[in-house]
Amino acid sequence: MHPINSFAPICSPSAAILILGSIPSKASLSADQYYAHPRNAFWPVMSRIVHFDTNLPYDARVNALKTANIAVWDVLQQCIRPGSLDSAIQSGSRIANDFVTFFKHHPHIRLIAFNGVEAETSFKKHVLVNLKRINVSFVRLPSSSPAHTMSFEKKLLAWRSLLTI
Repeated sequence: MHPINSFAPICSPSAAILILGSIPSKASLSADQYYAHPRNAFWPVMSRIVHFDTNLPYDARVNALKTANIAVWDVLQQCIRPGSLDSAIQSGSRIANDFVTFFKHHPHIRLIAFNGVEAETSFKKHVLVNLKRINVSFVRLPSSSPAHTMSFEKKLLAWRSLLTI
């Protein structure tokens, strides 16, 4: 099995909130877009929080996040994973993105929001140990993945209450 790779971050220099996933799903990799699976709640949730139409083209949705000073990236730069489930990531295959450089170029980040357990766990294990001092808050959000069977309304409520924009 071949390794899969994450995308470049969605971000502007003024980003204050960084939402971290684990690594793109098969649907996202195929579409070359973050959160491309049609049942993933990410874009519908963000459209309600940031106030944009979910039917906008991908580039317009990305620009809406940038305008709201929200960045999106993945903790992992690379891993081996059959399928799309985080639980299928092969042990020992996780390689983290370069967060030292990212935070040097994005000094206004004040909140890191983890989109699910794997993102938080991988960040703490593979990234946090390499950061000298980082003055940000952390919060774990319920996963926007369709595999996480919480209702859309509960996901929206949790994300809205934890992402203070």
